[in-house]
Amino acid sequence: MKKHILEISGIQKKFSGKLLLSDIYLKIETGEIIGLLGHNGSGKSTLLKIVSCNLSASDKSIFIDGVSKNNSSELVDEISYMCQDQFVPNHLSVLKTIELSVAKQKLDLFYKDDFVKPLLRQKIKNLSYGELRYLQVKLVLFNSSKFILLDEPFSGLSPIMIEIVVQLIKENSQEKGIIITDHQYENVMKISTGLLLLKEGKLHKVNKKAELVENGYLTDSANF
Repeated sequence: MKKHILEISGIQKKFSGKLLLSDIYLKIETGEIIGLLGHNGSGKSTLLKIVSCNLSASDKSIFIDGVSKNNSSELVDEISYMCQDQFVPNHLSVLKTIELSVAKQKLDLFYKDDFVKPLLRQKIKNLSYGELRYLQVKLVLFNSSKFILLDEPFSGLSPIMIEIVVQLIKENSQEKGIIITDHQYENVMKISTGLLLLKEGKLHKVNKKAELVENGYLTDSANF
């Protein structure tokens, strides 16, 4: 299977005069799961929004397979971003939402899910937070994008739902490049093929727990 490469460089972002992101460089290939770690307010969500062109940033350069993709319209089918907010319209049924979002050849596989089956006739507005979050994660993972950005995918999910989502991420990473950030850092660390720590506006590659302790992200007593 052909490898695809996403490279982003030169990302800088200020809010109220304060530099949040400084000269960020990020590279990911299909087949990889990159865990993005960092304290609250460090800029993780902002970075993902910029990469997916949901937020502007000066001097940003995006390349996919060596081809410039700085125009957001060129990235619609290349990068998918799952934000922390609801993106599915409340008036739709779950069934209609799936039919509009998932390719026909993948529908049968999507429906073979004990959590999804009981929800098909319900309206989106009647789902619990966990049910909606689970559905949205699956919708993003089942699309055709080469690269997936997941912001807090485990939020509100039951332990068994988290297990299923973890497995889905692993399966999809065989043909996609996935960046994931979540407050449940243990799950992020367990599933990732590589880790990045966002601190003081810069990305730091992480190879071992000691580096997270040294950078103040974890304490010595933390387990994973």
